[in-house]
Formats: sequence, structure tokens, C-alpha cells
Amino acid sequence: MTDGLTDINNFKVENQNVWEGLNNWIYCICVVTFDLELGQTLEIKYPKHVQLTEQEISNICYSAFPDSNSGCMGDTKFVIRLPSKNKRPLKQDHVSYNRRCPPSMKIDEGYMWGFVYFRQVRDINLPRGYFQKSVVLISYLPFNNLFTEVCSYIAPEYFIHDEKCLETICLDVERWPPPVPGMNLSLPILGRVFQTCIPINSLRGYEIGDNKILTQVEDLNIFELFKPVLSHIHLLWELVITSEPIVVMASSPTTCSCMVVALTRLISPLQFCGDYRPYFTIHDSEFKLYKQYTSKERFPRCPPPVILGVTNPFFVKTFQHWPHTIILNEDIGQASKYKLRKPAISKMAENSSGIYTSYKPFLQKDKNIIKKLMTGVNSNRPDEAQSALLRKHLVELTHSFIYPLERYIASLMPLQKDISAFKAAPIPGPFNPENFFTTLDTGGPQLTLNKTNIKGDWIGLYRKFFRSRNFNSWYNSRYRELSQKLQALHTEALSNADLKNWVQNRPEVEVVDMVLRLKNRLGECETNIPVSDSVKEQLSQRMQDVVTSLPEDLKNILKAS
Repeated sequence: MTDGLTDINNFKVENQNVWEGLNNWIYCICVVTFDLELGQTLEIKYPKHVQLTEQEISNICYSAFPDSNSGCMGDTKFVIRLPSKNKRPLKQDHVSYNRRCPPSMKIDEGYMWGFVYFRQVRDINLPRGYFQKSVVLISYLPFNNLFTEVCSYIAPEYFIHDEKCLETICLDVERWPPPVPGMNLSLPILGRVFQTCIPINSLRGYEIGDNKILTQVEDLNIFELFKPVLSHIHLLWELVITSEPIVVMASSPTTCSCMVVALTRLISPLQFCGDYRPYFTIHDSEFKLYKQYTSKERFPRCPPPVILGVTNPFFVKTFQHWPHTIILNEDIGQASKYKLRKPAISKMAENSSGIYTSYKPFLQKDKNIIKKLMTGVNSNRPDEAQSALLRKHLVELTHSFIYPLERYIASLMPLQKDISAFKAAPIPGPFNPENFFTTLDTGGPQLTLNKTNIKGDWIGLYRKFFRSRNFNSWYNSRYRELSQKLQALHTEALSNADLKNWVQNRPEVEVVDMVLRLKNRLGECETNIPVSDSVKEQLSQRMQDVVTSLPEDLKNILKAS
């Protein structure tokens, strides 16, 4: 440990400007302890200048300990995701990161991630008889595996060396390179080096040297997690892709937080755009918001699109009328054990494992993939291979579902011959669901699936998807991309236009208007319109061509503006 400490004697850690590199990766590190009078309290926040609201501190503190910690002796690791009402603007490095990263790993400035390492051990020297403390690494980056591994390394060191250790950790992270997708990154911390990459697909981490660890930013053993519900995997896929509200109840925060994150990845590469809270407690500031949807009298009022992971037995009774509930007991490692159950108060009260829902799937199961995976169970196929099979099937299913939509929305682009430098830039055509459905006969999902044919009411599923937050986000993103593409094509047309000839015999008001349009377009090219530097240079030259045709007084006015 001492070999990894950084000399900080001449480093002005109180100056918040020195933490620019740290903020690329980590917002802060919190240490939460148990006070006999106050309960869970924030003991340390580092760097100290970092601003957290009272509500954020409360949520961090109450989420940093297992709800029922009597059974969590030793060390427990889990993930939390916390709303940040006071949105902090994205750093430029994070804006660049969001443009290149996989959809599931995008930064959402409305949420912070917490990677928790909780320790509970007997200590007769303490008033309560137990040492209870959590180290929580707070970040906007959803790197559940990398940061869990980092926290698992630094937390035990902190328990030994206290606050001085946090300064060293932050100074080490301060020197890390920015998080750039697709690049191999070396991240030294406390004498070890975590080597990682931000890929589209993640692999399991493994040792590569005495003090170097190759750690992928995300590492979900989705087969192990979904093994008990394999026969219902297509049902879960439908619930997630249509943004249905789900509660995951488990005996430990580790289990429920992993399952919640895994559920959101079921529809990759499509981004899950509902709220999701890998570990949620009754002390959370939004508990009352969700509780209002759980009384029988208020139904069929549907909860908002959210996936909650909970451990407190109190939720079994409180959320007994929630539309879709997954209960995971200690027997989660057994394949296809869990049954599909209708919501029932008596069953919920028994805390029986299973999926509780009245949802009727639109699609039939793909029995072939389930059979392949069960054969793998019987032949002891490694979990890595099983997860790869399952992940490949789910990606193909999502791709086949989205592909007809991608093809249809591409058809909404105006023809390039309709783009004129002397007219306003065109906009994409409107999205019409009924027109979209007419395209399915020649290119529907059942025709694009690889070596399979999942039958069912695809149109019914699309109609439900169109009412979901996932569709709204996907459509808005695609519409924005099409609009930017049209703006770029229009900009290229302007840059190639013969404006010297165009200005002949034009009224001054039209010429001035053209200059202002070109000037505004050049500004937009720096931020919103994706064009090459050569196009910008040509556009600037076209503006000069127009300006030179104006009288001197107008030239001076335009320069001043």
C-alpha cells in the first residue's frame, strides 16, 4: 500500500480546478458510517469541495447499507443509481464520450451511479459491537464492473489507512486519460494498474500481471442471472422493450442490483430509457412517488416506466399490486426453476420465487434457444459460452425488431435532388404507424431473424412499443440525426453554389439576408451540423463572395454584427 501512495505535500488539493481529470471518471468518494443516534451518516466526502444536495446525501447514506444487514456479515458489493435533481452540465470530454459510446453506457446527467463496498464485522470495542461502514464511489459513468473492481480494491485500503488514502486515490485518478470508447486505457491506482477498454461488447476481466488487471467496464454474467427464468426470457424482453414497470425482490442488494442492470441490457443495442434503480430503499426520496401506485384502489393506474431492485421484506406487502414482480430467493442458480404466476396476495406474502404478472406476451417463445441453453446446462458448458449464446440471441431479436423501423425512417428522408441552396433545408417526413405496418409484409422482424422465425402479433407489440418511452427516445434520436444529415447536405449545397452569379441584380435586402444565413450556418457547423473542414472553408468563401458585392457601409455593419 505504501508503495502506491502519491506524494501530495506540494499539491494544493483544496483547489477544485486541479480535479478536472478526476471528474472525467469520478465525481467524488463518500464514506458512510453508522451512528447510534443519527443512523447512517456521511463521514467523509472527498474531494471536499464537491457539492451534493441534502437529498443526494440522504439517498447515498440510506442506499449505502443493506436494508437488512444482519445477514450481510463480511463484505458486500452492489450498485446504486441515484436521481440528481440539480442537473450538472456535461463536461466536454463527457459530451465526446456520449457521441461514441454504446447506447447502454451513455451518461445521463440526471442520474449518478454509486458503487458500494459495505463491510460489517464484529468489533467488541465499538458501542454497537459491530464495525459497519461503506465506501461509495460516485460517478456519472455506468461502468458497473470496472468501478466495482476499483472500489473492491480501494475500500479495504481505506479501512486500514483512513482519509489520507482518499487523497492518494483521487490524485491517481486525476492523472488518468479521458474515457474514450474504443481505446485501450491504463488506469493506475494505489500501485496497481487497471487496463480497460470501453467496447460495444464486454468480456470478463482477468489477471494479466503482478500488478496489472484487465477489467472490462461492464461484466454481466447474464446466463447466471437469468438461468432461473430462461423459459420466460422472451416475456422479460417484451416487458423491458415496452418500458413496463418491474420490481425485482431479492435477499441481497448484490443480487437485485445485478438483475436490474441485466434487465436493462436485455434489449441491447437499444437503450432502455425508463428509470431504473438497481437498489432501492424505503428511505429513498422517491419512495412515496412509487408507493402511490401500489394501492389496489388506484389501479388500473399504471406506474411510470421504472425497474426497481429491493431487498426489504416490507416491499412484499407494500408492492403486492405492482404490475410485474420478479422474486429471487437463494435458489437463483437453478435453471428454469421459477414459474410464471398471476399476481396473488397470498403467494406474495409467502415470498415464493417466481415472476408475478398478468401480462400476455405478443410473441411466442423461441424454444430452440432455450433448448440449446438447457443442453449446455446438462453438459456443463461454461457460463461464459452460455452468456455469449444468450446475448447473441437477444441482440439478434432486438436488431430484427428495430431493423424495419430503421429502414422505414430512412425512407422519410427527402430526395437529394430536392435539396437546393436557395431554399430552406428540407425536414424528414412524418412518422406514420399505419404506413410503417404496410412495410412489414416484405421486411418484417420474422423475416429478418437469423435462422429462426418467432411468430406472434408483431404489429400488436409495435403498437405497444410506440406508446413507450423507449420508442420516444429512439425516434427523437433518429429524427435528430436525419435532420442533421439534411442540414449537412444543405450546407454542402450552399458551399458549392455559384453565389457570385446569384447576387447579380438581387435587392440588397436579399443579399444581406443571404449573408446572415451563411454566417449563422457557419456557427451551427461548429456545434450541430456534421460537415468537414473543407466544406466550412468553402462556405466561408461563399459568404465572402456575397459580402464583396455589397456597398462599404453595409460591409462595415455586417462586420460589426
